[in-house]
Amino acid sequence: MSSMADSARVAKQRTPLNRSQIAGFWGAWAGWTLDGMDSFIYALVLTPALTELLPRSGIEASPANIGLAGSILFALFLVGWGLSFIWGPLADRFGRTKVLAGTIFTFAIFTGLAATAHSVYELGIYRFLAGVGIGGEWALAGTYVAEAWPEDRRKMGAGYLQTGYYAGFFLAAALNYTIGVHFGWRAMFLTGAVPVVIAILVLLRVKEPEKWKQAEARVVHAKPLAQILGPGYRRRTWVACALLTIAIVGLWAGAVYEPSAVIQLAMKSGMDKAGAIKTASLATGLLSIGTILGCLALPPLAERIGRKKTLAVYFAGMAVSIVGSFGWAFYQPNGLAPFIAWLFALGFFGGNFALFSLWLPEQFETRVRATAFAFCTSFGRFIGAGVNFLLGAAVLHTHTLGLPVALTAVAFVAGLLIIPFAPETKGETLPQ
Repeated sequence: MSSMADSARVAKQRTPLNRSQIAGFWGAWAGWTLDGMDSFIYALVLTPALTELLPRSGIEASPANIGLAGSILFALFLVGWGLSFIWGPLADRFGRTKVLAGTIFTFAIFTGLAATAHSVYELGIYRFLAGVGIGGEWALAGTYVAEAWPEDRRKMGAGYLQTGYYAGFFLAAALNYTIGVHFGWRAMFLTGAVPVVIAILVLLRVKEPEKWKQAEARVVHAKPLAQILGPGYRRRTWVACALLTIAIVGLWAGAVYEPSAVIQLAMKSGMDKAGAIKTASLATGLLSIGTILGCLALPPLAERIGRKKTLAVYFAGMAVSIVGSFGWAFYQPNGLAPFIAWLFALGFFGGNFALFSLWLPEQFETRVRATAFAFCTSFGRFIGAGVNFLLGAAVLHTHTLGLPVALTAVAFVAGLLIIPFAPETKGETLPQ
């Protein structure tokens, strides 16, 4: 009883948020939500879009060609994400909110333009440029919330922020269930242009964090990229890069191929194409709900057992879930129901990304924080692009989605061996 009373007292004593902090959070959250929606729109419309565009580009729209072209396009998208490290130094120099608005504006414009694509090559260019904008949003939103929120609330703020990305998955699934089924893939890409409004609001309404203003006032500008790769930060930078690479490779392999896997299993069970697409949308919604719950469960766990042990729990859960869904359920005679059930677990442990929103800002000082966040997330996307290309080739060679994706579980096992080299920041305040 005493411990419950103490917890209640602590909850009451939390520093209240002011209007600017609340508005800033919702601006960052909305941008991250629409970022997630934009990212997952591609996975949901992959098959219908390429079925139309491949013949216009002189390529047969066979299942194998759709799989290979889809992987190449997604690899280009991830390369765009990788190039998004340019936003970090800009944010350290010119401010979090202005550059955050720039990232949102970039991905919104080029997602909307994807609706006008007349060939697979045009679609690839638009997705590459959208990726550059999308990739910067997480680093800047995470940095903003960590710096703007009070110390006693920022950890939970990281979990709340990360739910936005997967709320975006849910939103994309809902749009696909309604707009996508009735109006097609071009209408889906057009909905991705909506975040332009959010970008304008962020730019006009949200103030810069005080921590950045104070650091800006006292720091002589150096090269932040050189600093995070220098002796003081080198080890933690590369360890963070490795762990984020594993998270990106594993989760994106599952998330990108999940709708296609569900559609295949649904049609195998006797559903027509429209029914299979709707089932994929519902399955994506379940995956998103699982991930949102995983994001919310993570900060309290990280405060209780530490950052490193929490990531180990989530990485182990990802390895088991990927094998259970793509390695086992996908090959069962009536695999649709067990596959969808495994998706909830895959989603929950995919919430491991919330830890990086909490943990990365704790490892770097304000003057280089956005650069470090952007660099570490971008590095993993370059590797993820290569792995995704190899996955596409493996799918083409083996004529199956399940086994190639299931093998990405090996990355999470490797991650368990890397985690001990990371710094433990439990109980530490955000460095100035």
